[in-house]
Amino acid sequence: MESYIKGNFRRSIFQSDKGYVIGIFKVRETNDEVLEEYVNHTITFTGYFHELNEDDTYVLYGEAVNHPRYGFQFQTSRYERLKPTGKDAVTTFLSSDLFPGVGEKLARQIAEVLGDEAIDRILEDESCLYLVPKLSENKIKKIVSILKKYEESHKIIAELIDLNFSMREALSIYNEYKSNTQKIIDNNIYQIVYNLPDISFLKVDKAGEALGFDLADSRRVKAAILYIMKKIIYQNGDSFLSIELIINNVNSFLKIDYDNYDVLFKELEEADYIVIDGDDYYLEEIWKAEANITERIYNLANRPVQKHKNLNSLLAELEKINNITYNGEQKEAIIKALESNILIITGGPGTGKTTIIKAITELYQHLNKLNYDEFTERLALLAPTGRASKRMSESTFLPASTIHRFLKWNKDGGEFMVNEFNKSDVELVIIDEVSMIDVNLFDSLLKGLKSNIKLILVGDYDQLPSVGPGNLLKDLICSEMIETVHLNHLYRQGEDSYIISLAYEIKDGNLSENYLNTYNDYTFLKCSANHIKSNLMRLCEKVIEKGYDYKRLQILAPMYKGENGIDALNSELQNIFNPPSSEKREIKSGNIIFRENDKILQLVNMPDENVFNGDIGVIKYIKYGNTSKSKKDEIYVDFDGNLVKYTPKDFVKIKHGFIISIHKSQGSEFEMVIMPMAHSYKRMLYKKLVYTGVTRAKKKLILIGEPEAFVYSVQNNHEYVRNSKLIQKIRYRFENTM
Repeated sequence: MESYIKGNFRRSIFQSDKGYVIGIFKVRETNDEVLEEYVNHTITFTGYFHELNEDDTYVLYGEAVNHPRYGFQFQTSRYERLKPTGKDAVTTFLSSDLFPGVGEKLARQIAEVLGDEAIDRILEDESCLYLVPKLSENKIKKIVSILKKYEESHKIIAELIDLNFSMREALSIYNEYKSNTQKIIDNNIYQIVYNLPDISFLKVDKAGEALGFDLADSRRVKAAILYIMKKIIYQNGDSFLSIELIINNVNSFLKIDYDNYDVLFKELEEADYIVIDGDDYYLEEIWKAEANITERIYNLANRPVQKHKNLNSLLAELEKINNITYNGEQKEAIIKALESNILIITGGPGTGKTTIIKAITELYQHLNKLNYDEFTERLALLAPTGRASKRMSESTFLPASTIHRFLKWNKDGGEFMVNEFNKSDVELVIIDEVSMIDVNLFDSLLKGLKSNIKLILVGDYDQLPSVGPGNLLKDLICSEMIETVHLNHLYRQGEDSYIISLAYEIKDGNLSENYLNTYNDYTFLKCSANHIKSNLMRLCEKVIEKGYDYKRLQILAPMYKGENGIDALNSELQNIFNPPSSEKREIKSGNIIFRENDKILQLVNMPDENVFNGDIGVIKYIKYGNTSKSKKDEIYVDFDGNLVKYTPKDFVKIKHGFIISIHKSQGSEFEMVIMPMAHSYKRMLYKKLVYTGVTRAKKKLILIGEPEAFVYSVQNNHEYVRNSKLIQKIRYRFENTM
């Protein structure tokens, strides 16, 4: 049964431009036992609302929650405004600030003449107001106009909810179109797709079907073009698409054979939703992102550089202080970073990238004579993931953050608060794991930075590209227009070590016979594919006996499906690493059992909770619905000290992390890595993927399975080549200066 509270709005504590409200509500009635103690008292509430009036009575539907950060509150999913009934309520309503010029005396007179249902009578037949003595025609028109407008907004929102839009979506739609909302519903519901990208085409299309739109209606097809373009681009990582690919996918998706696409593409371009660049079809935001990145890179590279006379002697002093000797490549990277306005530092594992970042920060602080507080105000150490930013902070002893956190993501507004209109004051920006950054995020970052910065980009050219569109690090390097230092000298390699040597053999596509040997940090356990699961379980049991737990160990695989896929192995590994116990609570969600102490993988970005796709945590505790104030099961996951609560609607955002995909592991390092290898993974066995997996291991790497499958992966260089024009755009801009 859905919980509700009935009563009156008292005041707002916070209200966003999008209609999100945190406020105080006086409870008069409820159907929830947990909330009965609040009857005739106030409670904090949250939710999306069109407008709230202290003189109205509302019914809020939702759930009581105990927010880990903000305490006990009522979380509203939808609401109803009740028309005032009864003479006292009608009098209070009509004499409120909503109706200027109508005092309490006149309001009471209207209520006395028209009765308890006065509001309904006025809405049904406004002429009834002429029954009120001495009520002027001018005031009648004002009362009717205000009342109809007030009623219309709630009626339209109710209609949108009937079309299966959520309260938040309905409110977003009404706030976008205001008095034109009904016209949008009646004439072209698909307009929502263009103006409100957070509302999915699938949701709008269901509303269109309910409203009787034809399958091949041009308005539906045009909106579907935008949906399909976004879907393909964000699935494949392309920056642009061919017209043939778009048309084939739209026809297949809509199950039609539309033949007038040229007109629709032209209309989309004229309305600034897409950009047609020759034969290449862009979403406008990606085309603009490439253009802005190109211009900002050009401007940075052409700003006057600052030379320092005594850098070599300062470097020598730093070597003594840190008891370290920098090689030629590292010295080149450090000096160029301090003297250039933009620099790329790229290299594989063990080449000293972290050492260089630490040296750059120490020398920059010394050269500019800054104390710690002054320096940290000028510096931004950034990474795309929480784990990567934590590594930067641990190695430099300086604060670091994710890019989202630095740009201050606003959940309610769906935008970064640090942007082109509100730029950060930092002057030195160092970004690690740049291979993981897509063009949209990099564009947003550049918009939030002033023109006088030093920008240092650090990453491994040979790792997997970003999940989002573009191939940023590769394109920036391959443009050959940006100063780049390539690190080739290996440091992190002992005599009886092989992980880093193996990584470079994979990168070069030249695997030696050593990959079957055993070293202190590396083992290949050969077995057939149908024995991988049983051998993996035995191996994990032995690893546990040696003192490892699943916090120090990470198992990686290329695929989710199949006998040796992630989904099948996770439940088996749960029983090895975290078996059931009477002392551990557990919750079943679909086919998955979540248990206290389980290792958990985050699947989506939740910037407001400071947790991101690929982050790994542990279930600290579980609350059952019969003990939680929300009356729902709750899972609390600890992400390195950041405790995040999940209710059943959020369970799809997490899964077990005993074994995760190589893609999800990017940006992280683990003390020990185990990777199954089987021909059944063949579709995903290629050089860059396996290289990324191998380089996640810091101290120990164990491969288990079929050697032939591993050899195949190293020799397979046929990865998906993304569509991108960033290289050409950068070269053109540098070669055609104004």
